[in-house]
Amino acid sequence: MTDASRQSLFALIVCAALLVCAALLVCAALLPGAASAQTRPDVTAMTCAEASALVTRAGAIVLTTGPITYSRFVRDVGFCPLPETTRPSWEMTRDDPKCFVGYVCRDKFNEGQSRD
Repeated sequence: MTDASRQSLFALIVCAALLVCAALLVCAALLPGAASAQTRPDVTAMTCAEASALVTRAGAIVLTTGPITYSRFVRDVGFCPLPETTRPSWEMTRDDPKCFVGYVCRDKFNEGQSRD
């Protein structure tokens, strides 16, 4: 085998390796998209105890509250950004039309004005 053919073979192997690496990177980039397509837990399908326990266990979680609505619920003020405080939130669950599921974060300086 001549030096020129060895160099050509080496270049071909390097190109193939780069193509494989590029394909793997594309696949890895698509994986988070599949995971983000998961549905949110729906409070209307849970019992009051289940919804409350889920918020308590998670600390902060986004839950579906209706056909086209959702909200972020927190266990305590520690899960809110610094300038915010908490407000109790009652939601309709499978067994209770007014279930305390946890808190929602609200701006402590504009508490009287709705952010919804």
